[in-house]
Amino acid sequence: MGHVQIIRDFPSPPEGSARTIRIYTPDAYEQDPNRQFPVLYMHDGQNVFAHPESARFETWCANTALEQLVREQRIVPWIIVGVDHREQRLNDYSPWNENRGHHAHPGWGESYARFLVENLRPFVEQNYRVRTGPQWTGTMGSSLGGLISLYLGMSRPDVFGRIGALSPTVMWAQSEIFRRWERHTQRWTRIYLDAGADEYIEVDGVPLDYGRGTRAFYEHLRHLGYADWEVKLVLEPGGQHHEKDWQRRLPGAMSWLLS
Repeated sequence: MGHVQIIRDFPSPPEGSARTIRIYTPDAYEQDPNRQFPVLYMHDGQNVFAHPESARFETWCANTALEQLVREQRIVPWIIVGVDHREQRLNDYSPWNENRGHHAHPGWGESYARFLVENLRPFVEQNYRVRTGPQWTGTMGSSLGGLISLYLGMSRPDVFGRIGALSPTVMWAQSEIFRRWERHTQRWTRIYLDAGADEYIEVDGVPLDYGRGTRAFYEHLRHLGYADWEVKLVLEPGGQHHEKDWQRRLPGAMSWLLS
């Protein structure tokens, strides 16, 4: 069922710290040594794989989901790079300051984006057999991990062409991403959005209506000219803000996003 390599203390100069990286290579990587593979970068890496060293019992099981989709010939094999979050997760995945709520959360997301593009991506491309270019490079996450995925697609469309945003916190920083994403990137793009139809939580006193916000962002992108094949919206009745819900929706997300 593929292989997960864990690299601890991977340096992140833009952030002045280090991170844990988990790199999954599919079965086909060993079976076909002359083949190159597209790469999906996923946030909250400690919750991504079905693996004994994952942080929690209920993970996304991205490795098992991908292998099943490959067996069904619904997608080609991908390498998945999971990037663990640091202690201040909300700040790490915030592209902009969020000053509402009980505590202010500074936006460190641009430093994280620089780490991905300037440090981690070159390492992956130098040490693994990968296909390059935005059509073959994706990023995916949930909640604020979904927001930072959208930020990466907006700010670096020449790098990330496939964007998976499950329950994305597009309402963060008073919906700043609506204002910043003001035109079609004019690059090859595929964007997957989903949420529970009535999904709602509060974080540190900030109300977050995921069903309404995700639908509004989908409509925003369509208004900017993104076509049906470029953006997809799934609103799941009863879906909640939890790994088990993202695990359940992940095969459908991968099937559309990575095909």
